[in-house]
Amino acid sequence: MDNSVKKPLLLSDDGVEPDHVNKSCFLKSTLKWTLKIVMWVIFIAWVGLIFLYPGELGTELVNKIRHATEGTIFGISGSLFLAFSAPILIIAFLAAAHLIISGEDVFEKKKTTKSPRFRLWTFPVLVDGPFGVVSASELIGIILFVVFIIWAAYAYTMRNLSFMTEFASQNVGIVMLELTGLRLGMMGLLCMAFLFLPISRGSLLLRLIDIPFEHATRYHVWLGHLTMMLFTLHGLFYVIAWAMQGTLVKELLQWKSIGIANLPGVISLLAGLFMWVTSLHPVRKDYFELFFYTHQLYVIFVVFLALHVGEFVFTITAGGIFIFMLDRFLRFCQSRKTVDVLSAKCLPCGTVELVLSKPQNLRYNALSFIFLQVRELSWLQWHPFSVSSSPLDGKYHLAVLIKVLGGWTAKLRDSILSMSETEQEMTKTITASVEGPYGHETPYHLMYENLILVAGGIGISPFLAIISDILHRVRDGKPCLPRNVLVVWAVKKSDELPLLSTIDMESICPFFSDKVNIEFNIFVTRESQPSLEEGKVHAAALNSSGCPLSGCSMSVLVGTGNNIWSGLYVIVSTIGFVVLMTLLRIFYIKPYNISTWWYQGLLLIACMVASIIIFGGFVVYLWNLWGKKASAKDEHKQDDTIKVEPDQNGTVSQKTLNQNSLDSSTIIQYGTRPDFKEIYGTVSKKWGSVDVGVIVCGPATLQSSVAKEIRSHNIVRQRQDAIFHFNSHSFDL
Repeated sequence: MDNSVKKPLLLSDDGVEPDHVNKSCFLKSTLKWTLKIVMWVIFIAWVGLIFLYPGELGTELVNKIRHATEGTIFGISGSLFLAFSAPILIIAFLAAAHLIISGEDVFEKKKTTKSPRFRLWTFPVLVDGPFGVVSASELIGIILFVVFIIWAAYAYTMRNLSFMTEFASQNVGIVMLELTGLRLGMMGLLCMAFLFLPISRGSLLLRLIDIPFEHATRYHVWLGHLTMMLFTLHGLFYVIAWAMQGTLVKELLQWKSIGIANLPGVISLLAGLFMWVTSLHPVRKDYFELFFYTHQLYVIFVVFLALHVGEFVFTITAGGIFIFMLDRFLRFCQSRKTVDVLSAKCLPCGTVELVLSKPQNLRYNALSFIFLQVRELSWLQWHPFSVSSSPLDGKYHLAVLIKVLGGWTAKLRDSILSMSETEQEMTKTITASVEGPYGHETPYHLMYENLILVAGGIGISPFLAIISDILHRVRDGKPCLPRNVLVVWAVKKSDELPLLSTIDMESICPFFSDKVNIEFNIFVTRESQPSLEEGKVHAAALNSSGCPLSGCSMSVLVGTGNNIWSGLYVIVSTIGFVVLMTLLRIFYIKPYNISTWWYQGLLLIACMVASIIIFGGFVVYLWNLWGKKASAKDEHKQDDTIKVEPDQNGTVSQKTLNQNSLDSSTIIQYGTRPDFKEIYGTVSKKWGSVDVGVIVCGPATLQSSVAKEIRSHNIVRQRQDAIFHFNSHSFDL
């Protein structure tokens, strides 16, 4: 027993592996490293070309690619597609192969370092300001983009000045305005090549680099502000030039067949401006529904951009947009299926717990989240929620905790309350649709031997899943590093404390304290002493069985699900896109001499959509059949039953939920907030010179406070002190 406390459960080193196993591991490792190297080479070459393109060297490189592919059926459009879009699609192909080879193994044998080390992606550098908490690696990315913008502005300005001799007979000021507007538009297109990559929730690219959607969203926000600023200036410079010429209205309404069509550009820019204005933080925070609905104008923005610039210019951004469209179609197919809500509870602290039915073969980890739609409340609104259950809690269910904060969540609570009070419980139902689960490709919470989990309010939800996951793995002897876990939880009132009782640690892993040290530091900020109120939990038992009903569990169609099907979906859809474009050019564009720019841009968009629906849809159909067949084998098994046993009044007392009472490892302080400087200092002295993973889930102010103290501690740390690694699990659209 003592050995189990000291030695973390990683991969067992007992015995000597057979030669064929070693050869297989060596071959697998070699293939993975080869794929990584090839992907890095392609990515660096692609980014390098985009960076150099504004200058003469980059233009010469693109011209060489054009000359090398000259004479093909795709023409100049194919050349630009090969230079700007094909690389990211090739990387997606290779990412699929890498994920398939990696399989389901999230732990790899590796030498553990004796001393802690800093990591660029977990070291907070900026903690206040417009970007929020920024790690060292993110700061490097921001600096590179700033350098790119400065370099592009300089290179294009020099090229504009070199053209002045050719326009000596014209108004130099107007010519400079139009040339500058043209260059700003091209800079916006180059930034847009990256814009849609972070919001492809189940993208193979995000999974490859293990960046979950809730982190990648902020990169889309940053890129969106930059792109729209460039496009706005692009349009503004042209408007000023046309106004000076007295042709403003004529130019705005112009729709050329050959060349740039202005009117589609105006429509695209207006749609982009609506999205941009409503995405600003004050509007997004206070009028989220306005932001959400307005952001659906991205369809207008993209389609009319293609009409504005034509096919060959649009191919610069086509790769990233195509990857986003792949993800969007898969989400659409997944969300069409309704999901059983096995049980629903309303806790007295204003929190709703939903337990959803899922198939056994649905893959996710404890730090995942889902998008949830309840059609009885709204057919349009989707809301993200962290998963509060471990995948090891049960094969057929998944739980989420929802804090009642707005109108939608209040309607959900009222619906559950009305169901618990009615005599005929089954006369009303909750019909849920789900997108996801999404999250990290690897459960990084299992990669630290020492963990600090910092939560604010309902932010405890994913940490309940983490604790459950750790306890299950310790009990079953599965790979798991954490030996010391400290939970720091700040709540406003003590009525939120029963949330901890949704996990019974002793029943999951008896005598877990002999194997893993779990401590709770709870801070009740708005009460000076414990509350005497006992509260009631209203419950609606919608389905008493944990086994999913036929056709009523979550769909297996999710980008972060089965690696083989995800890879086939991307590969077949992309090949289908190339095939459709080839056939279109052979049998339509060439024979009928189609040369209209905006029409060719529309045909390109149509081919992208058709390839995903036809070719990708066929893979989705087979994927869905496979999922149904796999689920049918287990539909009679009931190994994880969910039951709710309300009393005669349809409620469950809070006392029942508190049967797993807080023990001596829990410290509750009233009327105070966490002092992270003191907490880190105490932990550093207690745990010594080790790596400590800090995961934060809560409001932006909490994240900033935690990150600031981590930065301060790491900068002035002594050799014997711990190194703290900042990880955020907060989702903020």
